[in-house]
Order: sequence, then C-alpha cells, then structure tokens
Amino acid sequence: MKLAIGTGVGGNRQPDVGFVQRAEALGFDSVWSGETWGTDAFSPLAFIAAVTERIKLGTSIVHVDGRTPATTAMTAQTIDAMAGGGRMLLGIGTSGPQVVEGWHGQPWGKPNYRLRDNVAIMRKVWSGERVEHQGREIVLPYESAGAIGLGKPLRNAMRDVPDIPILIGAETDLNVRMTGEIADGLLTLHTVPRQVEDVRVLLAQGVAKRTDGKTLDDLELVSGVSVVVTDDVQGGIDAAKRGIALYAGGFGARDMNFHKDAFAKRGYAAEADRIQELFLGGRRDEAAAAVPDEYVDEEILIGPPARIRERFALWRDSGFTTLRVSTDREDVLELVARENDR
Repeated sequence: MKLAIGTGVGGNRQPDVGFVQRAEALGFDSVWSGETWGTDAFSPLAFIAAVTERIKLGTSIVHVDGRTPATTAMTAQTIDAMAGGGRMLLGIGTSGPQVVEGWHGQPWGKPNYRLRDNVAIMRKVWSGERVEHQGREIVLPYESAGAIGLGKPLRNAMRDVPDIPILIGAETDLNVRMTGEIADGLLTLHTVPRQVEDVRVLLAQGVAKRTDGKTLDDLELVSGVSVVVTDDVQGGIDAAKRGIALYAGGFGARDMNFHKDAFAKRGYAAEADRIQELFLGGRRDEAAAAVPDEYVDEEILIGPPARIRERFALWRDSGFTTLRVSTDREDVLELVARENDR
C-alpha cells in the first residue's frame, strides 16, 4: 500500500512545506489537496511542486461544476509540466446541490452524466485530437442557448501531454460502478477496511464494461484515515465526534446529504437520522454525543502508539492501494511509514 498525506492552506497560511518534504523523504507517494468553497485544490499543489522533487500531486477533489472540462484539463497539465511531468493525479467530483447551485451557480442536473462527460472530454484534450463531444450534459462545440454557431473544435495547444490519471470521488453505488467503467481510480471519504470488498464488487461491475483492457487490479483505491496519538482513547473519540456530527448532520440538505448516507451505509442508519435531527434542530452538542464510539474508533486511529500500530494493520492489509494519513505530526508519519513496511 502506498502512503499519502493531505495539505491545504487553512487559515490563509502557506502549505507546510517542511512537513511535505519530510513525507517525501520518508517515501510517501503523494500529497493531496481539496476544496470546498474557500481555497481551491490546484494552487497549493503548484506551490508544493516547486519545493519537492518526486512526490505526486493529487486533487481530492476538484469540483467539476466550478470549471469547464477544458479548464480542469489545462490546469492539471500545466501543473504537471511545471512539476517535471508524471506527477499529477487528478481527482474530480461533484459537491452537493447546495454548493453546485448556491456557490458555482450551475444546475444540479445529472451529476453522473456530467462526470462521464468531463472524463471523456479531458481524455480528448490530452489525446491531441480535435475536441468534439456530444454528451448528455455537455456538448462541444457549444450549441445551446446564446450560441452564434461559430464554435470550432480545437486541439490542445500544449504538446507531449502525459496521460494524467483521473480518479473520481464517489460514494453512491451508481457512481462507484461508473468509476470502474471510465476512470483510473476511486477516491473514498468514509470507506473503512471492512467495506473494501463491497467497493471492489461495485468497481468490478463497471470494469466489465471497459474496452481499454484495464482490469480491477489496475485501478487505484484511495482512502484516508486520521491518526490521533493520545493515552486518553475515550477523550480522543469524544473530541472527534463534533466534526463527524457536522458532516452527517449539517453538510448537505435534509433530504440529500451524501455524508449521512455513507454513515448509514456503515450500519448506522438510525443513528444517522438522529444526529441529523439534532444537528438541524440546533442541538449540536447532543448531535455529537449521539455519534457512536464504535463508529469513530473504526474510522480514526486513536490511542497510544502500540494501539495505533495494531489497528493500522487493518488498513494496510485491507486492499486499499493508497492511504492518505491525516496528521500534523512528523513522528506519526514515521510511525506509519515503519508499520507500512512490515
């Protein structure tokens, strides 16, 4: 299993360059940057590319609704070229309708079709062929309202563009199957080791539709785990509950919250309903208290080093190809790197 870290510019700070460089020196394979409705995912990676040598640069995820497919492809290929080539990993996805329509000003429409169109168009951009596309959500050249009929199929003006891997951030069964059919890998947010086999079954159903010869074993399966080193296991579990309740209870609309759905998929449907009810009712402390200890302990590595080593083995041996480790401590990077080599 390959190891990765996350980065960002929270609090309007630069990425922690020294931390990323330490991860690179320890053999970590990649560093990932995400976005919500603040900083974007690409800019921190361009910054990091200038001060590192080999660590791969991943977006987890860029919103396809905030960019045209051509813009996403151009940004990825530009950073990859500046980084020396072969380092970019393009993770894409959609946010929820509150962000798509409220922040990006785009219709929710059919996200599955839109992701398919984005992947197909970006592949064409990088192929060097003239880019034309007749998709369910995106058509190039543009032909709809306001068009004057002068759109022209263009070729990528950048030459020798590598075939940048595309990974899709997906949680629903429909989109996981689609990922197996059209992408190079899956980015998961809430998947834990005991769910890997179920995910692989869905991916395999998509892979069966491929015509490019890729197999299930060719796909990346990326997950993430936070690591909290503490002698107070219960205190660490309790501290994590507020953030989990925010995702399950407040990220998304009452009737469309993918984080809540993922919570339920782990076997906690009734608890997810209760957490959302409390959170949306303004009772956030009670919502946090309603998060089961077992849910937290399965998702986050919490405890003294001996307990973390023991429980890390579940992640290492689960079938994930890449594990993104969330921590701000270099000693945790060293601990995980040692355990991953066992």
